[in-house]
This record gives sequence, C-alpha cells and structure tokens, in this order.
Amino acid sequence: MRSSNNDLKRRLRQVMVPFFGAAAFAYFGYHAVQGDRGLVAWWKLRYELEKAESELSDVSAQRDALEHRVSLLRPESLDPDMLEERARMMLGFVNPDDRIVPLTEVPAPAKAKPAPRE
Repeated sequence: MRSSNNDLKRRLRQVMVPFFGAAAFAYFGYHAVQGDRGLVAWWKLRYELEKAESELSDVSAQRDALEHRVSLLRPESLDPDMLEERARMMLGFVNPDDRIVPLTEVPAPAKAKPAPRE
C-alpha cells in the first residue's frame, strides 16, 4: 500500500508541473493580449492617436486660415477689401449701390416657348 501511495504522489507531481506551467503560460498570454498594456490596448491607443493627429491637422489648417485673415488686417499689410468686408459685417452697413454677386451658380430660367403664329 505504501508503494501505491508513493507512486500516486510521484504521478501527481509529474502531472502538476506541466499543469501549472500551462496555467502560467495561459495567464501571461491572456494578459499580453487583453491586459491594460496588451495588444488590444495598444491598437486602441494607436487608433486614438491617429484620430487626434487628424483632428490636429484640421485645426491647424483652420488656424492657418485665420492667421492669414488676421495678417491682412495688420496695419503694415492692410488689405482695403478685407477692411471694408469686416467693417460692413460688424456695422451691418450696405450701400444701396452695391451689387451682390452670388458665389454659387444660380440655375438659368427655363426658356419660354415662342408663341404660335396665326
């Protein structure tokens, strides 16, 4: 009976070492993929970084456009057209002789059919 007890302990040790090794491998493997610093978190962070860089480029383009408009209003490089545009916008003033030119194309009116001859 004693030999079967020792045999059982020996077999249990032979099984437990690979079992704990596989469990440790599975634990670290799972956290390498799904953990706070795993591959999935890295992919999410990379996506957010690309999105932030895209937003930065959009905002930078808007800022450059605004800086250009402001530079046209500086005293050393004052653009009379820009000054007039801003003054009219701020004061709500429109001269009766002004002509409005739409920037979008207006569809041409349909041609009328000639009246039938009698």
